[in-house]
Amino acid sequence: MVTKVPSSPLPRRSRRPRRTARLLLAAGLATASLAALPATTATATAGDDKSGGTTLTVAVSQSIDSLSPFLAQKLTSTSIHRLAYEYLTNYDAKDARTVPAFATEWSSSADKLTWTYKIREGSTWSDGKPATAEDAAWTFGKMMTDPNAATANGSFTANFAEVTAPDAKTLVIRLKKPQATMTALDVPIVPKHVWEKVGDFSKFNNDQQFPIVGNGPFVITDFKVDQYIKLKPNKTFWRGAPKFDELVFKYYKDGDAAVAALQKGEVSFVPNLTPAQAAALKTQKDIRVNDAPGRRFYALATNPGARAKDGKTFGNGHPALLDPAVRKALFLSVDRATLVDKVFQGHAVEGEGYIPPRFGSYFWKPEGTQKRSYDPAAAAKALDDAGYRKNGDGKRLGKDGRPLAFRILCHATDPNDKAVAKYLQEWWGALGIGLTVECLDSVSDPWVKGDYDLAFDGWSVNPDPDYVLSIHTCGTLPATPKDTGATDNFICDKEFDTLYARQAVEYDTAKRADLVKRMQSRLYDTGYMNIMAYPNALEAYRTDQIASITTMPEAAGNLWGQDGYWSWWSAVPAASASGSGDDSGSSSTGIAIGIGAAVIVVAGGLLLLRTRRRATADDRE
Repeated sequence: MVTKVPSSPLPRRSRRPRRTARLLLAAGLATASLAALPATTATATAGDDKSGGTTLTVAVSQSIDSLSPFLAQKLTSTSIHRLAYEYLTNYDAKDARTVPAFATEWSSSADKLTWTYKIREGSTWSDGKPATAEDAAWTFGKMMTDPNAATANGSFTANFAEVTAPDAKTLVIRLKKPQATMTALDVPIVPKHVWEKVGDFSKFNNDQQFPIVGNGPFVITDFKVDQYIKLKPNKTFWRGAPKFDELVFKYYKDGDAAVAALQKGEVSFVPNLTPAQAAALKTQKDIRVNDAPGRRFYALATNPGARAKDGKTFGNGHPALLDPAVRKALFLSVDRATLVDKVFQGHAVEGEGYIPPRFGSYFWKPEGTQKRSYDPAAAAKALDDAGYRKNGDGKRLGKDGRPLAFRILCHATDPNDKAVAKYLQEWWGALGIGLTVECLDSVSDPWVKGDYDLAFDGWSVNPDPDYVLSIHTCGTLPATPKDTGATDNFICDKEFDTLYARQAVEYDTAKRADLVKRMQSRLYDTGYMNIMAYPNALEAYRTDQIASITTMPEAAGNLWGQDGYWSWWSAVPAASASGSGDDSGSSSTGIAIGIGAAVIVVAGGLLLLRTRRRATADDRE
């Protein structure tokens, strides 16, 4: 029996926060639908909480960088904030179009410089106080006036001239120049009466007092660093309260341990599976594997020379990587097809452009002579022509006469990093270049300090790609070497910045898409980022614990890391599914799943301040 989640009427308008107008929604989404499994009538005791309610536990491997929406950038953290806070708009689960959320409708002036949003009537915070336009105005205003409050989402408000709330139901944003992301402002709206008491926004991680006041479908009730984060349903949520009595994200440093917990019914859901894990789970009773086109890219990033806005350089990146010939040679020696076949075992697509093919409007790939195909001979020639000769021992020598050898930052919790690193050592070793693999539980500290040569990188892309493009602009560099900016890996290219500024003000969808593709082309040519693959969303859940749940997109979509709260908000406990058909929900079809288990704990380690969500396979957005 397939449990369907009927569409609820949605006012017109809303992206999965993280910049940009959903003006160009992904047109080319994959279409294979995920088959539903029959709901079981067995009691899922592992998924019951001590009070006799149901608990949905999600295993995660990525640490929480902060519970402050002003600082958090990692996928796990921002996914939780999507559950706890409303955004002005949301993305529809079926096709990612903009739909209403905290705002029910919006309009712009003829010159596109003034935007007016109507705020939902009767909305309340979880502590019972009214949620009004004043809260939204204060949230945006704080980001405009306090650089520390702009750490995570400052690119959304950098072009704001003024934000006001003429009354409780009206929010007005006046812009300095047109901005194409005004229907995709991926910023959690926070309660003014709570946050106006905060002093230093750079240090306040919002992790000491529970429950945390919000207005999303869930309320955060407890958190332990690198152990778990717990949430309860928000009974007054305007779209309806979630069906599970508790949602827990439980931290597992080891992926095999998370899979074992799933098999024992101790957790309900495990994301970011390896192909081997997925293959083994497919044969298990009451477990369903979801294999869908992903919204992430998996990349190799080089340190372009860490620098700050004040012009000062820092870090210890290898100077040879500033030479385009060296970067070109390294990337010509990466066999993407082999990585897709051997490491991802076919559960990925060969990478090239920055935006995954799932987002058809923005997808780009190099053609003709621009394309850097796997060519070891051309790589060796590029180094020879640039003066990097081999010595008698076959080692490639740098301009200083010493053998070339690089370091690469690797995420200890990501088996893909380790597997790919072995291939890189082999391929680059044939060029005469050494590679030391430095696998760390958290790569954030050396990354922020610029203490790396290369690093495995990856981000989850939103229906509107503005945010993941913004992190490569000069404006996201740290103010000084002592500060932390929103930059991904210190890229600062004037031509890229010019294109970014143009796409940000372009409302014509076709013209904007063309500019986004040109930005990807420029990023490709500079050679600081090598997109190796677009991994599938490979995840599994217990069908004896979750009776139905919503994928995004509806056809062949993912459950973890959605552009919205649909999966966990829509999930129906297996114990209550047989006979209950009153699920109200988004516009997508439910798929049978099981929920299970014990405590769901989220990603742990509250890495103080703002570490990026780039780190593991869960990186967001």
